[in-house]
Amino acid sequence: MNFTSIFFFKKCLSYVSVQGPCFLQALECLVRLASVRRSLFVEDPARSQFLSHLMSGTREILQTGQGLADHGNYHEFCRLLGRFKVNYQLSELLNVEFYGEWLGLVAEFTTKSLLSWQWASNSVYYLLSLWSRLVTSVPYLKGDTPSLLDETVPKITEGFITSRINSVQASFADNSPDPDNPLENAESLQDQLESLPYLCRFKYESCSLFIINIMEPLLQAYTARSRLPASGDAAELSVIEGQIAWMVHIIAAILKIRQTVGCSQDSQELFDAELAARVLQLINITDTGVHAQRYQEISKQRLDRAILIFVQNFRRSYVGDQAMHASKLYARLSELLGLTDHLVLLNVIVGKIATNLKCYAECEDVIDHTLSLFQELASGYMTGKLLLKLESTKFIIANHSRENFPFLEEYRCVRSRTNFYYILGCLVFMEDGPVKFRSFMEPLLQVAVNLEASADAAFRTDVVKYAFTGLMRDLRGIAMATNSRRTYGLLFDWLYPSRMPLLLRAISLLTDEPEVTTPLLKFMSEFVLNKAQRLTFDSSSPNGILLFREISKLIVAYGSRILLLPNGTNIYRSKYKGIWISLTVLSRALCGNYVNFGVFELYGDRALADALDISLKMTLSIPLSDILTFKKLSKAYYGYMEVLFNNHITINSVLNLDTSTFVHIVTSLESGLKGLDTGISTQ
Repeated sequence: MNFTSIFFFKKCLSYVSVQGPCFLQALECLVRLASVRRSLFVEDPARSQFLSHLMSGTREILQTGQGLADHGNYHEFCRLLGRFKVNYQLSELLNVEFYGEWLGLVAEFTTKSLLSWQWASNSVYYLLSLWSRLVTSVPYLKGDTPSLLDETVPKITEGFITSRINSVQASFADNSPDPDNPLENAESLQDQLESLPYLCRFKYESCSLFIINIMEPLLQAYTARSRLPASGDAAELSVIEGQIAWMVHIIAAILKIRQTVGCSQDSQELFDAELAARVLQLINITDTGVHAQRYQEISKQRLDRAILIFVQNFRRSYVGDQAMHASKLYARLSELLGLTDHLVLLNVIVGKIATNLKCYAECEDVIDHTLSLFQELASGYMTGKLLLKLESTKFIIANHSRENFPFLEEYRCVRSRTNFYYILGCLVFMEDGPVKFRSFMEPLLQVAVNLEASADAAFRTDVVKYAFTGLMRDLRGIAMATNSRRTYGLLFDWLYPSRMPLLLRAISLLTDEPEVTTPLLKFMSEFVLNKAQRLTFDSSSPNGILLFREISKLIVAYGSRILLLPNGTNIYRSKYKGIWISLTVLSRALCGNYVNFGVFELYGDRALADALDISLKMTLSIPLSDILTFKKLSKAYYGYMEVLFNNHITINSVLNLDTSTFVHIVTSLESGLKGLDTGISTQ
């Protein structure tokens, strides 16, 4: 391995001495050489010598700074430094005689990089990753040799926080907001904050005090602005909100990871409480005074997204099952804000959720973040039960109309409706009782009754179409929440038979309107899915057969009309999407094990035969090349074929089809076997 060590050392020297485009290539070689495995070294002295050459070379680069003015070289050098703690233990670094000098140079380089946030934002990740790995190794360090991290890490942590605050001020001062602003780019933000919690918790007491000293003046300024007229300096207010948003993201990242390095569990909880209290205090400020009128402004949206992420991380650590292990935290929160336990805190969280759903009518991003948090709360068994005790939750369940939650009327948030009603459905179904369910469904019932009273010509108007599609999305969310025979029965009884004619009427009148038929078919696809054996009717009940008859009517009505329509410019949207969802609906109904299909032939009912006939015609209308091109269409087609040939080959007389049709089907099966999708080839 001596040859490799010499070669590596020469590479370092060549980097320092070579000019021009070889800089970057030399650095790339160094990164790869720094990643060699321990097993390549025959003995430990050779590995130590190798590490010494590596640190010596990087020390020389740090001292001279040669080549680092180029952005590509700079980024690659940061990657090189990040490799140190990946392959080497902290104890091995300490054994190098010039470790202290090297660490000081890396710390100085990191600090300068943090200050150059506009230029080095994508490179800082590797530097922070190095420092986080160093501090997490301290508890495992043996011997008396000082690591020198106690002096360097707090400065780097404070430098990072300060640089993020200054970046907000600088971007507005230059009047040139960065389109890649991390506050709007979740991936970039995650990269920057991934390693920070380990650095903060290394010297948590001093770090938390530093954060509080920054947060307090910002909160005071933000509170004061809430009492001023809305016509104040908008730019200054946006800067304050941007700075607070960064601080909230930093606190959220810290609370996401509970690691004790150098402090006890009780001390950690107290510091967590101090930081969390500032953000919980902020929740009240954001929704009062002039701030309550600024929900459409970008800076306010950034701040509320940061608050939601904080709440999500804080809840995972200290609300619910974890609350019993956080007595010190709640004792301190009680002193600071009067939040005596996790139930009171949960009420604050749900209150913020309700406020966002009321006020953010046009910001899909904030609505989605809010619903994601709400869903996480409702999905937990313990937190779900606790939610039902809160007045704020009861208000949402009892008043889920578009008058109270305007985002339900906003077209850009239309996809959020399904998730919203899925969450409400989960909460409603946690408690037994058809009376509560019928009360919850009353607003949807009123919408359905109004649609049923509309004339056929009115179905072509935007108002009616939007109301119907909204109803389908809402019902789909509720259907997703039914996970038992009891809950599914409540929805089935509400829908059948009184509401089914509305669905048939809509799909017959608006077959050429995919924005209407797609939500309808997707609702039916969910409604007929027998997950968790929820579609288990009594042995004497005809409900399974009746449900399939309704499915047959819908599929026949849609298929017979869609085949007659001309191909549009976007044939997938106008035809193929509806066809593959129809095939999914029929496939799920055919293999759901809740219908005795022999009954249809016995009594001369053509529901099954007509459904299979029209579905086969729809599949034959699509060229094989298109079936193989569109992934979702292909998956639905082969899934349907599997069910068809497995259970209904004689009923549909597939073997008696004409030669061209039979060859088309067999050819498509051959293409499926040859395809790269293992799911399809298995079918």
